[in-house]
Amino acid sequence: MLTEPNRILTGQYYYIQELITGARLTHMTVISITLPGDLLVKFEEFMKTRGYYSRSEAFRDAIRNLIAESEVAKTETGEVAATIMITSDYARRDVDLKITEVRHEFDDVVVENVHRHIADKYCLEIFIAQGTNQRIIDLIGRIRGMRGIQQVKAMFMSL
Repeated sequence: MLTEPNRILTGQYYYIQELITGARLTHMTVISITLPGDLLVKFEEFMKTRGYYSRSEAFRDAIRNLIAESEVAKTETGEVAATIMITSDYARRDVDLKITEVRHEFDDVVVENVHRHIADKYCLEIFIAQGTNQRIIDLIGRIRGMRGIQQVKAMFMSL
């Protein structure tokens, strides 16, 4: 919570920024994240190609997209089919074991899975799942929560 002097200074800052830019500004919370160096390099290259003016704006956009993807998945009700694509670092052998454990835990919805090595650098796992929307969202959540997972993409289809 802002103290009274800070609230006044913050208010003055936003007022001055509004006068300069003409845009209505809102208070934003500062957060800190930890990233591997190679991911940060890729992120900054991505920022340049997409024209983001700051890391903050690029992260806000990525978070909005992730939330939108999640909201779309939640709108599906009843029985669904889904493909779930997972990438991980080839050197992280522990990830394969974790994915196998989760696959067995969700055996009631995982119909098929494929595992491939890509350029001796990545492991690609593809799950085909069928079941209730909530059960598949739970599966995706468990996968996303694993350490060593680089990316998870899912596509849903109503049945």
